Amino acid sequence: MDSDLRGTLETPINFTLMVHHVVLYKLKPEVTPARVEAMMMNARMQLLKIQEVLSIKCGKIAIDFESMDKYAIFREDPIFVKFTEEIIKPNTEDSLALDFEMDPGKDVQFS
Repeated sequence: MDSDLRGTLETPINFTLMVHHVVLYKLKPEVTPARVEAMMMNARMQLLKIQEVLSIKCGKIAIDFESMDKYAIFREDPIFVKFTEEIIKPNTEDSLALDFEMDPGKDVQFS
C-alpha cells in the first residue's frame, strides 16, 4: 500500500503557465492627460474584445493571457493590429514590453 501511495504523491502536476504582458510607453510631448485617459479607455474597450485576453489593466498596459500561444494569437488579431496603428503609434515615441510566465493561481500583484 505504501508503494501505491508513494506513486501517487510523485505524480507531477501539469499546468500551463499564464503570461502577464506589460508594456511601458514613452508618450510624445504633445499628448495631453485627456488623450492618455482616452487611450486607456480605448485599450479597455477594444482589447477586451479579443478572446485570448483574460484581463487588462491600464495606467501602464498590462494584459494577461492563458499561455504564450494565446499571446501569439493576440499579437496578430485584427483588433490589436488596428489598436496599435490607430491609438498607440500616433501617440508614442517608444515602448518597452515585458512578458512573465507564471503560475496561473498566483496574484500578479504579489508575484
